[in-house]
Amino acid sequence: MDFSFAQDQELIRKSAKEFFEKECPKDKVRELKEEPKGYDPNMWKKMAKLEFMGLVIPEEYGGTEGEFVDLMIFMEEIGRNIVPCPYFSTVVCCAMPVLEFGTDKQKKEILPKIAQKGEIWTLALTEESVSYEPEDIKLKADLDKDAYLLTGTKLFVSYANVAKKMLVVARTSENGNASDGITVFIVDAKTKGISIEVIPTTARDMRCEVKFDNVSISKENILGEAGKGWEVIDYLIQHASVLKAAEMSGGAQAVFELTTKYTKERIQFDKPIASFQAIQFRLVELLTEVESLKYLVHKAAWNINVGTSNRILNSIAKAKANSVYHRACYQGIVMHGAVGWTEEMDIGLYHLRTKSLEFDAGEADFHKEKIVCDLEQKEPLFLSLYK
Repeated sequence: MDFSFAQDQELIRKSAKEFFEKECPKDKVRELKEEPKGYDPNMWKKMAKLEFMGLVIPEEYGGTEGEFVDLMIFMEEIGRNIVPCPYFSTVVCCAMPVLEFGTDKQKKEILPKIAQKGEIWTLALTEESVSYEPEDIKLKADLDKDAYLLTGTKLFVSYANVAKKMLVVARTSENGNASDGITVFIVDAKTKGISIEVIPTTARDMRCEVKFDNVSISKENILGEAGKGWEVIDYLIQHASVLKAAEMSGGAQAVFELTTKYTKERIQFDKPIASFQAIQFRLVELLTEVESLKYLVHKAAWNINVGTSNRILNSIAKAKANSVYHRACYQGIVMHGAVGWTEEMDIGLYHLRTKSLEFDAGEADFHKEKIVCDLEQKEPLFLSLYK
């Protein structure tokens, strides 16, 4: 079997890699930590011009109509270069759900602006618990004639400070099942009653608190069906978890390369520390972890690409990414020595992002619980042997 990528996909990787190396070197990453917007608008415009925003958006909406694996490759390169930008929040968390659940009118109005102009969007989902469970959606949306009034607070909303529009997840009714009565709204970020404040984080990755005070939203701005919004969120979690795992996998690969290079250059006792057996053992273990994560991500993405999405595999990939990326940075810093903890060293920049990325699209315990629940619904393989 041929497990290599197609020529077009290798071109996407090459183009993205060269673009980010030129437009967003590590010194630029450090500079953007002090930038109030949290990203480089000029680089963002160039990304739109190169059609990066429309990788999986159909041509009729201004995209290039690529495959899911194409987007996975691009997310790996974003992670490899730790690019600070609202790509994940815009393309993955908003454009993809709109493409899947939007009406023809919504698609024609929204997708070309994202694909061609780079309009920034974000997803307002998590609240006080920072949970991806339906029972933790508390923001209320009360029906008032032909509109809904949104009241409540969303936390850790990525790049809400610069977003033009938001997908807001709210509860429109209280029923027995927590996943019922949830609705996803398309909201202009400048609507009266919305206030946005950036939350200080160590990675300075533009996580925001968004407050809604009787924000009026028309029924026409519902994505999918009213009361059935959890279908949209479940779809999002399945796809976003794999793509966020791809970003983390790309970061872990870069950390391994940085660490290997450093151990070959760092001299102790007149020898590179890479020649010491203890360092070699750590490098081998790190390589095994990084490569196993890459395999899981590629396998999960391929399944989605061919229409056989595997919920268990999607969760395994994200849970694995959460642990591997952290361990890769930790072990890399250990092999760098004390200087590795500083932001002067590139590996320190990667380490700062491990915790925030862990919670995007679900943290480890969330996905482990999903794996257990899905396994409980399946018949153990060994039982089939006795039939």
